[in-house]
Amino acid sequence: MSRARLLVASVVALAFVAFFAAGGQRYFSFENLKAQQAALEVWRASYPWQTAAGYFALYVAFTALSLPAAALLTVLAGAIFGLGWGVLLVSFASAIGATIAMLAARFVLRDWVQRRFGARLRGVNQGFEKEGGFYLFTLRLIPAVPYFLINLAMGLTPVRAWTFYWVSQVAMFPATVLYVNAGTQLARLDSPQGILSWQLIGAFVLLGLFPLAAKKAVDFAKARRAYARWPRPRSFDRNLVVIGAGSAGLVAAYIAAALRARVTLVEKYRMGGDCLNTGCVPSKALIKSARVLSLIRKAEEFGLKNATAEVDFAKVMERVQRVISTVEPHDSVERYTSLGVECIAGEARITSPWTVEVNGKALTTRAIVIAAGAEPFIPPIPGIGEMGCLTSETVWQLRQLPQRLLVLGGGPIGSELAQAFARFGSKVTQVEMLPRLLPREDPEFSEMVAARMREDGVDVRVGHKAIRFIDRNLLVCEHQGREVRIEFDALLCAVGRVARTAGYGLEELGIPLAGGRTVETNEFLQTRYPNIYACGDVAGPWQFTHTAAHQAYYASVNALFGSFWKSRADYSVIPWATFTDPEVARVGLNELEARERGIAFEVSTYGIDDLDRAIADGVAHGMVKVLTAPGTDRVLGATIAGEHAGDLIMEFVAAMRHGFGLNKILGTIHIYPTLAEANKYAAGVWKKAHAPQGLLARLEKFHAWMRT
Repeated sequence: MSRARLLVASVVALAFVAFFAAGGQRYFSFENLKAQQAALEVWRASYPWQTAAGYFALYVAFTALSLPAAALLTVLAGAIFGLGWGVLLVSFASAIGATIAMLAARFVLRDWVQRRFGARLRGVNQGFEKEGGFYLFTLRLIPAVPYFLINLAMGLTPVRAWTFYWVSQVAMFPATVLYVNAGTQLARLDSPQGILSWQLIGAFVLLGLFPLAAKKAVDFAKARRAYARWPRPRSFDRNLVVIGAGSAGLVAAYIAAALRARVTLVEKYRMGGDCLNTGCVPSKALIKSARVLSLIRKAEEFGLKNATAEVDFAKVMERVQRVISTVEPHDSVERYTSLGVECIAGEARITSPWTVEVNGKALTTRAIVIAAGAEPFIPPIPGIGEMGCLTSETVWQLRQLPQRLLVLGGGPIGSELAQAFARFGSKVTQVEMLPRLLPREDPEFSEMVAARMREDGVDVRVGHKAIRFIDRNLLVCEHQGREVRIEFDALLCAVGRVARTAGYGLEELGIPLAGGRTVETNEFLQTRYPNIYACGDVAGPWQFTHTAAHQAYYASVNALFGSFWKSRADYSVIPWATFTDPEVARVGLNELEARERGIAFEVSTYGIDDLDRAIADGVAHGMVKVLTAPGTDRVLGATIAGEHAGDLIMEFVAAMRHGFGLNKILGTIHIYPTLAEANKYAAGVWKKAHAPQGLLARLEKFHAWMRT
């Protein structure tokens, strides 16, 4: 804890000790208040402004220090100043003191709480960022909930100070009036219990629940307004219509069918979506062929002479298609029909919140899930339209290896494909506007990938901004203030993907888009219309197949049962991998993100070049890097670069998801020799750094004594 935080905590603690040591509880008792009432009234009559100012300062101090006398001070205001002035003084003093208490708790404790419980509090934090005022207002209306606890608890959330202040002042006003008014009748009160009867507390509880009911009413009113111009069918043909048969759509339809709902899945292209047909499956098949070729070229390292291979690119691409065909039955119409899903090939169009038109036929449904996916983004660079550029969707049509391939983009897709094509023999130039490849990862991992790609023959041009294309085979870039020209035979554009949001009715229904051009949804994945949900790439914020499937579960269950119960999509632990060589996999925070968010951390790293199995396999390169909360073994995030990093990361995914730390990873038996031992050794690095040096020194002395 910093000196400033320690000072604040010490002041509060000393105030508590001093209050009770001086017998403050006696001076601020109800009986003493009644006994001193006459003297206080005389003092106020003689020194009105001084009394008001002193009382105001005293109230702010007691509230800010969370001392247990605020209720009696409020009663005192009524006894001394009367109802009007008493309410005015208490209303402002209580709100100011509460805000100071909240800020003190935030200053002393919030960073520690967020570091330790940040992953679990993410949903709460997001809720407060959106509706912090509402939650606070609800709590403040219930006097049975101690106000000082609310002040301290709110300090641990992201609620803004100004929001906290004005909501507190408004929400505490009814109770303030009640207590101050009781103070005006102090002589007739026998005990503090006379202020709040059980009936009155019950009324306040109902008052506190009122905002919850009001929110439901507001949501209902918003929905009615959204639905106003659309006639609702008297009955429905289906419980759910899912638009798009990619990862998200398939899972949503599967869940609905498993729950015995009548569900229709609509796909206008091919079942399986981008992942099966143009994304994950074909790219990994291509990468595998390229890796085999890379291994053959290194055969002498393994003691193998005269091992050579000639690339038949057309056959490589034919193998890619065979892999797709082999996987295809998993996502086929036949399989999903057998599971109880009605599959329709055609172009869907949402014509009302309860109607989807497909092939000229209107399907009525209680709920709709939009899972339309995403498509490659083509940047508006002058001349790119005349280049006939390839994308991650069209590159699979190639049967002849480009002699000179220009890859635009240094993210995961661009890097994976650039390395694969270079290994097949293309002269690949990769252009990235930012200073390094894979900019979301820590710099050392970016450099590992870039160095290996250069070894494979990729001309990596980072810090190059594409300006314009000329003559169908020339790119003009700007680099460090000068023009650079790059010639090519084929162009592959891999600068990102954008959600498919046009052409199926969103515009007509007025469903808004978010900042990232994805469909705008709430935490339950609902759109503007509560019965229309979106999930997967079309909803964002992540464009991963596994995240799309994860979201689809929440979307489908909420769509079927949202009238009775809904659950928020859980994004607390999201892993991903880039399948370059070396692979780079990550879950949670890396150093870049932790520093940007001001989260304290410790780093433990283990170099895979020292791992026995990696040495035996000839893949002794890469690193395991783990971020932990300071002083604990709790995993904040992990990044792995190396062979099968996408598989190895799962141990850290499980640790973060289920709340176990590096000590348990270290205490788990890992098979020798395996690559998974790298995780254990990384945990060992952490353990060594946190070894109890004082105890070890005493043990050393003990053993020396035992030898004598």
